[in-house]
Amino acid sequence: MLRTCYLLCSQAGPLTRGWQPLSFDGGAFQLKGTGELTRALLVLRLCAWPPLVTHGLMLQAWSQGLLLGSRLSGAFLRASVYGQFVAGETAEEVRGCVRQLRTLSLRPLLAVPTEEDPDCAAKNSEVWYEGNLGAMLRCVDLSRDLLEPPSLAEASLMQLKVTALTSARLCKELASWVRRPGASLELSPERLAEAMDSGQNLQVSCLNEEQNQHLQASLSRLHRVAQDTFERLGRDAEAAHRAGLAFGVKLVRGAYLDKERAVAQLHGMKDPTQPDYEATSESYSRCLELMLTRVARHGPMCHLMVASHNEESVRQATKRMWELGIPLDGTVCFGQLLGMCDHVSLALGQAGYVVYKSIPYGSLEEVIPYLIRRAQENRSVLQGVRREQELLSQELWRRLLPGCRRIPH
Repeated sequence: MLRTCYLLCSQAGPLTRGWQPLSFDGGAFQLKGTGELTRALLVLRLCAWPPLVTHGLMLQAWSQGLLLGSRLSGAFLRASVYGQFVAGETAEEVRGCVRQLRTLSLRPLLAVPTEEDPDCAAKNSEVWYEGNLGAMLRCVDLSRDLLEPPSLAEASLMQLKVTALTSARLCKELASWVRRPGASLELSPERLAEAMDSGQNLQVSCLNEEQNQHLQASLSRLHRVAQDTFERLGRDAEAAHRAGLAFGVKLVRGAYLDKERAVAQLHGMKDPTQPDYEATSESYSRCLELMLTRVARHGPMCHLMVASHNEESVRQATKRMWELGIPLDGTVCFGQLLGMCDHVSLALGQAGYVVYKSIPYGSLEEVIPYLIRRAQENRSVLQGVRREQELLSQELWRRLLPGCRRIPH
């Protein structure tokens, strides 16, 4: 039926007839309280200040030890950065955050705040990886409990880092071997997946004994996460299993651009400030078009998360969804960070699209270093929130001075 409608529309005229672009003018901010908007404006302005991001970890340690003291420093962080970007520390606080998101037609994407440090022996040992395994299994339980009642129609998602269960150095080593001509079949993705699925012992000849032991322990941890996730989902997992496996892609725009620039300069590539290097919009659009056509062709066997804070990318995705006949509440969803890009998230949610907000949770000691690392890796995203700040300011001035739509100079 959808294909028939598509053909009829193409014969009748432009496919955009009847499609209305979403308005990201900040009107959806009316769903939020004045206190929330004020905190968001102040925190986003702080995070857009480069010295604060660059020296965040050092400033945190300094404020705790010398300037404010741990108690006062913690209170300040909870009222500002932690309160803006983190769901909470306890399970009940996380549930409260999720309930608030649901009132705004948004869904949770739990994030376990783990951060590997190759230069720290305590954060690249088997004990540390095993501790992360326990945290992930608890996240599985919490993610399941957030569904009241459990339902496949509203999947509860969580995001886990592979490098929280296995060394990033080992991942790089394996990737370099796989790319070599005539790579051994023992490193094929199929064999690695089979070993992870079964938990069986795997020895790779290109690795030394210590690396092989770590690889085996890592595969065992991945097996535990996959197995527990399947078992604890109960009947929903069985129904999904009967339906068959699905291919899923999280298409991210804007992340890690600073790292890519540094790598480009290191290898003598073109000046990264030139427009031909900054082809992010064009490349993302091509990838988005490719994935949306795959989703339209393969239906429930192909899923896509459009993870972008860019308004034009989101508009392109919603327009192509309409043109391709992809349902709003189907196999395509959108993702943004908690506390950021709310003018886009809220507009999408109110229009009926499936929107997930990435919500880290945990103690200050766990989450603040995680947030600072993410901010350092995504400087370009943080520095691009100027429009969101303007919209927040306009909404606050509208409330303080009714009828005022512009920021006074």
